[in-house]
Amino acid sequence: MSNIIGLINYGIAGNIHSIKKAIEKAGGIVKIINHATEFESVGKIVIPGVGSFKDAMSELEKDGLITPLKEAIKSKPTLGICLGMQILATLGFEYGKTEGLDVIKAEVKPMLVDAKVPHMGFNTIDVIAPNKVLEGLENEEFYFMHSYEVVNYTNIASLSDYAGHKFVSSVHFNNIYGVQFHPEKSRQAGIKLFQNFIAL
Repeated sequence: MSNIIGLINYGIAGNIHSIKKAIEKAGGIVKIINHATEFESVGKIVIPGVGSFKDAMSELEKDGLITPLKEAIKSKPTLGICLGMQILATLGFEYGKTEGLDVIKAEVKPMLVDAKVPHMGFNTIDVIAPNKVLEGLENEEFYFMHSYEVVNYTNIASLSDYAGHKFVSSVHFNNIYGVQFHPEKSRQAGIKLFQNFIAL
């Protein structure tokens, strides 16, 4: 069981196809999770995400996945990707104020930067609190595409810089990992990240 990675499928907010392919390329076995009952059959969880914080939470709620997901996160290694990392936070401020999963004490706010938003393209990460998922990836380049950022002061694993603005590019708290970038679009560095997650 512990080798099977549950990939959360929550409608419009989940970009699961390319993530599934990348995890399989890294040697993982993927099970798509569509229902609350399916969490029992997986050992790890990946929360994908594209789109808005508000849509993501309303899709999860509509699918009846919020409570079982929060329960599963307590004991299973979990990786949130892009919006999937953002919804781990307490609150999001995209299209109004929305409650998140509240597993990382943070808020998700618009990126206020003197440059084009969304921040898009390859950028390096500066690992400030090493963890097993980022092992061997210090100063690697990953693919970003986001207009909002996680504002967090306690669980920062790496920072990145965009036009002189430092933002949180990954978080880590106990068994929970989050990355603001898209490992599935980050070539070999992304595959290595998935391999690290599979090996946990």
